[in-house]
Amino acid sequence: MPFLPVPPAVRLPPRKEDVYEFPPKVQDLQQRLAAFMEAHIYPNEQRYYREAEELGPWKVAPVLDELKPLARAAGLWNLFLPASEHGAGLTNFGYAPLCEIMGRSHLAPEVFNCSAPDTGNMEVLARYATPEHQERWLKPLLAGEIRSCFAMTEPAVASSDATNIESSIVRDGDHYVINGHKWYTTNATDPRCAVCIFMGKSDPDNADRHRQQSMVLVPMDTPGVQVLRAIPVFGFYGVPDRASEVVFENVRVPVSNMLLGEGRGFEIAQGRLGPGRIHHCMRLIGLAERMLERMCRRSLSRTAFGKTLAQQGVTLERIAQSRILIDQARLLTLNAAHRMDTVGNKAAKAEIAMIKVAAPQMACQVIDWVIQAHGGGGTNNDLGIAAAYATARLLRLADGPDEVHCAQIGKLELAKYR
Repeated sequence: MPFLPVPPAVRLPPRKEDVYEFPPKVQDLQQRLAAFMEAHIYPNEQRYYREAEELGPWKVAPVLDELKPLARAAGLWNLFLPASEHGAGLTNFGYAPLCEIMGRSHLAPEVFNCSAPDTGNMEVLARYATPEHQERWLKPLLAGEIRSCFAMTEPAVASSDATNIESSIVRDGDHYVINGHKWYTTNATDPRCAVCIFMGKSDPDNADRHRQQSMVLVPMDTPGVQVLRAIPVFGFYGVPDRASEVVFENVRVPVSNMLLGEGRGFEIAQGRLGPGRIHHCMRLIGLAERMLERMCRRSLSRTAFGKTLAQQGVTLERIAQSRILIDQARLLTLNAAHRMDTVGNKAAKAEIAMIKVAAPQMACQVIDWVIQAHGGGGTNNDLGIAAAYATARLLRLADGPDEVHCAQIGKLELAKYR
């Protein structure tokens, strides 16, 4: 069976019943983004999945290089950036509905230069890199000429606790010597991946466990950097993620490649992961919306036991629950975005943690019901459903597992009563 795209039917707020309204600039971008998706993204999804499967995670799907110039020419480029000459200058709240639209397709985020981990890496470089490194790395990233990776997770330790990191960053004169074994280093197999933001311990004996770590820039062509393999995510290579395993063996980089300063790695990580987490949630809401559309269209067109699936009570219940779960997650995400804009990421840590738990769990449940509605066909990727589930399930772990966020939420709640 060929891949069968479903008519997008993108919901475009503001709707009269919504309790929020986006500025005219955001509404205009929504309309333009939705039009681009219909004209260029949805018609090319079948090709994208085919190229990703045939070429593998070590090569670039040609469709990406064809669509990126079109997106840039349309002014739909670097929309994630806050006030900046390079982006749209949107708030987190304003970016939310745009990120949701992009999240409807695995193809879209990179086409608009709004995909992880580049977005987070660009924000780190903009805040903490030297002018020289911004010229060398940030500008080509903003232009979509190169890609980047972020090396934090390690196979030998429980990386849900970042203080467990064992990789080392040791000063030797005017250089740092880096050693470490990383995996789930997204993008490392991409031939355009030119720079890595590496997290390791520069002061392992520091009494403050959160001051032991540092982050340093590592050009991927530095001797000693070895990309060992692409890691499949539920059997998918390259989509939804270019997960990779990388070894750093006696890698030497100049002292000037240190970001912010020694011992500031955990601080950078927390600042980087806040926006990254909410962007994941925004995209998941769009993905869940599209999957709900698939369930609705499927249930209206398929007959079993003398009735359409839409007439079966269990299907109606699942459609209703999906609508409730998606709208709950959207409102929770918008609230977190508003808090980030008004009181800052640190003060909004509870709201960010809540959406990071709620959105992936919501998407996993909705997509699981969509799989049931499609029967065996829901387990292959003819309709993109299996890849959608892989994305949602992966994001219950990426940027911190559910359990870590729940523990933080619980502690913050208990603190109100102490």
